[in-house]
Amino acid sequence: MTRRLLCTDLDRTLIPNGPQPLSPGAPRLFAALAARADVCLAYVTGRHRELIESAIREFGLPRPDFAVADVGSTIYRAAGDDWQPWAAWSDHLDPDWDGMTGGDLHGLLADVDGLQLQEREKQGRHKLSYYVPLQADHRALMDEARRRLASLRARLVWSVDTLAAVGLLDVLPERAGKLAAIRFLMEREGFGADETLFAGDSGNDLDVLASDIPAVLVANAEEGIKAKLAREKRPALHIARGYLGMNGNYAAGILEGAAHFWPEIGAWLREIERDKEN
Repeated sequence: MTRRLLCTDLDRTLIPNGPQPLSPGAPRLFAALAARADVCLAYVTGRHRELIESAIREFGLPRPDFAVADVGSTIYRAAGDDWQPWAAWSDHLDPDWDGMTGGDLHGLLADVDGLQLQEREKQGRHKLSYYVPLQADHRALMDEARRRLASLRARLVWSVDTLAAVGLLDVLPERAGKLAAIRFLMEREGFGADETLFAGDSGNDLDVLASDIPAVLVANAEEGIKAKLAREKRPALHIARGYLGMNGNYAAGILEGAAHFWPEIGAWLREIERDKEN
């Protein structure tokens, strides 16, 4: 039996917490897809563990097999309610910061104008996160942060929370991030590229969306991200437009990507919809 690794971002990808409408039948079909014996489900998100579990309860999401949390700085093996941090991933990241934590790095950046430390629960051993006003010159801020962190192997991830109208800056080990975490998961669990799919919508998904891993950009994605990726015409990327009478937003876009890259899944989804009509 072919095994498939279905990786999806949460906010405004699987979770319909954006302004665009959700296709009513999409959550039911997504749950059916996630329940298949050949599908391994991984949530890949900037959320920390407690917020992931809160979203699962609030939106009735399927329980994942893995959770890549904290913008790819933590990986959990999830078996029901028993979530175990993957120590091998944490050990893999430690050398980048010379054993320092996010709190240690904040001491190097605390006086940079325009950086506002996010709440304690949004920080991690390998994640340091700030709010940035949208009117600020975020490129200059990032250049200054890179200068101060030059002795360490750190990477900066910029994204925008459009609903809260605020910029988000995450400082991670160089080897962290959504793409690196997914590759680690693929390698350790034995999934090939043709057996893997990622779904995303925003700036902190770009490293995966622009990679060689098959990916779908949901139709409700930020217009700037959509335009940028459409221009690049990457064969490993599908931009959702609508499928099976659904609008391509959120879970509908994930289903469209699964059908696009996995034809047998597409046939299975069409059969489910035919059976529903009969």
